[in-house]
Amino acid sequence: MADKVVVFGGAGFLGSHVADRLSDKGYEVYIFDIKPSCYIRPNQKMIVADIMDLYAVESAVKGARFVYAFSGIAGIKDASDEPLRTVRLNILGTAHILDAACRMNVERVVFASSLYVYSDLGSFYRSSKQACELLIEDYHKMYDLDYTILRFGSLYGDRANEFNYLRQAILQAFTEARISRKGDGEEIREYVHVRDAASASVEILDDRHLNRHVMITGAQAIKVKDMLAMIQEMMGNKIQIEYTSDRLEEHYKTTPFSFSPRVAEKYFGQSHLDLNTGLLDLIQRTYEELRVHNKLLAVDLEHLQSQH
Repeated sequence: MADKVVVFGGAGFLGSHVADRLSDKGYEVYIFDIKPSCYIRPNQKMIVADIMDLYAVESAVKGARFVYAFSGIAGIKDASDEPLRTVRLNILGTAHILDAACRMNVERVVFASSLYVYSDLGSFYRSSKQACELLIEDYHKMYDLDYTILRFGSLYGDRANEFNYLRQAILQAFTEARISRKGDGEEIREYVHVRDAASASVEILDDRHLNRHVMITGAQAIKVKDMLAMIQEMMGNKIQIEYTSDRLEEHYKTTPFSFSPRVAEKYFGQSHLDLNTGLLDLIQRTYEELRVHNKLLAVDLEHLQSQH
């Protein structure tokens, strides 16, 4: 009989990919989210419920071997605009998952954190992730609940919503023939494709990563301006790149490392999609989506159909 795994936030960008990788590995996957998943597979089960409902959370995790806590507010701007909602969903919601996991004898909880826990930037998003990490460590100390904390870098790829920067930039390129960026583009990021991040999120279920903090980022550091130049070239140099004088108030420029919580080990998964291939794939998928929905294109790249 396959082991049961529950993915809280499994209808979202990263969570849906993690659910798929778990299914590929033969687990019995339950997706718990406030809304039905658009990506659910026939062999996955959907639980539409709210993590604020402790009874629903407990019922969902009953009999589960592993639980993924990937729900909550994931955007820095959203968290900054709604601090009380961020505290409620990110901190109290995670506490509900942890408490239910203890009561139902779950073997391990895997938590989606962020590199911003290292930073003094990131506003309420950062502080909510820091609080959750401390809660997880205390549940382990007090109740022997095992965990793995995953600190993700800059994710991109298919299924991203409009709040994901690369998704947002490519949408703007197609619809406005330009990409506008706050700052000067000198910011350094280590972009990791969501499918690689999802694969790594399943690989860490081995004993080597038990009760550890794991950093999952891309293997290639790149300046934002160089990444945007790649997109520009892939789109036939038909778009303009514009930089504004506004600073990225809540985002780091070169490194997030200023706060010093428990240090995470950096993990490179078994799969790796290079940035060139990942960007071209995202451009292609965005192009096809806009065409299917008859959205007005300021840039129409017919040649992409032959490249994909």
